[in-house]
Amino acid sequence: MSSVPTVLIVDDSRLSRMMIRAFITQAHPDWTIVEASNGPEALEKAATQTVDLMTIDLNMPGMDGLTLATQLQHNHPTAHIALVTANIQESVRQRAAAAGMEFIAKPVSEDSVLACLSALENRRA
Repeated sequence: MSSVPTVLIVDDSRLSRMMIRAFITQAHPDWTIVEASNGPEALEKAATQTVDLMTIDLNMPGMDGLTLATQLQHNHPTAHIALVTANIQESVRQRAAAAGMEFIAKPVSEDSVLACLSALENRRA
C-alpha cells in the first residue's frame, strides 16, 4: 500500500459521492479520492492505480455494487470495501459479509464513514 491511501467512491448519486468525499476529506485531507458514477467507470479508474478503500453503492444502473465489488476484489485483493445501500435487509448484509465487505446504510452519516476509515487505518497499522 502506498503511504497515502487512495479511496474509490462509486455511486450513481452525485450527492452521496459528495457527502462521502466531504467526510473523508474532513478527517484525512491528504488522502487521494477518486470518484466513479457507475461500475464500468470504476473498473476503468481502478485499473490504473492502487486502491486501498472503496465505498460502493449497491443499486446502480447496469452493474450492481456486489458484482462490481467482486470484480474489483480480484484486482485489488487487499482493498477494504464497504457496500453502501439503503437496502438494509438482513440478506443484503449477509451477502456483503460473505464477500468480506463492510456494510454502510444510506443515508450515509459521518459516523458510519469514519468507522469504515478506522477499519482501514487499523489494517494499515
